[in-house]
Amino acid sequence: MGTLLRHVLEVLDRDVAAVYAERGLPDYRPRFSPPLRALDAAGPLPIRDLAARIGVTHSAASQTVAQLARAGLVELRAGADARQRVVHLTGRAHALLPLVRQEWAATAIAMRELDDELPAALADVLHAVLDAVARRPLRTRIADAGLPTHGHHR
Repeated sequence: MGTLLRHVLEVLDRDVAAVYAERGLPDYRPRFSPPLRALDAAGPLPIRDLAARIGVTHSAASQTVAQLARAGLVELRAGADARQRVVHLTGRAHALLPLVRQEWAATAIAMRELDDELPAALADVLHAVLDAVARRPLRTRIADAGLPTHGHHR
């Protein structure tokens, strides 16, 4: 299942990346769009707040922010609390935002069209999976299916 989910994500991300490459941005990664859009909407944010806005862990947000910084799309500045790092868009990011907004809107339309070909909307299914494992984690389901816990080897 993990392999299948990763493969679906790779296929979708590869096509979105190709959209940017065809427009002269071969190094743009689809994962850059959610943080860029959040920073565009909210202004500069600490990494923790950015992570919360885009629904990822602090660690994942930090990794993406580091990639964005290497790509010249964000810069980190000290916040009011010197330990806090605040993420700011660069001029290059502001120049790219019109394309990012257009791609986001067109991708949303394309995904709705794709959803029409599926038994259920992809996002709805993925949210349902997250809700189900929040109610009863997969590890619990695996244990209940009969896998002995650690220390009870046969």
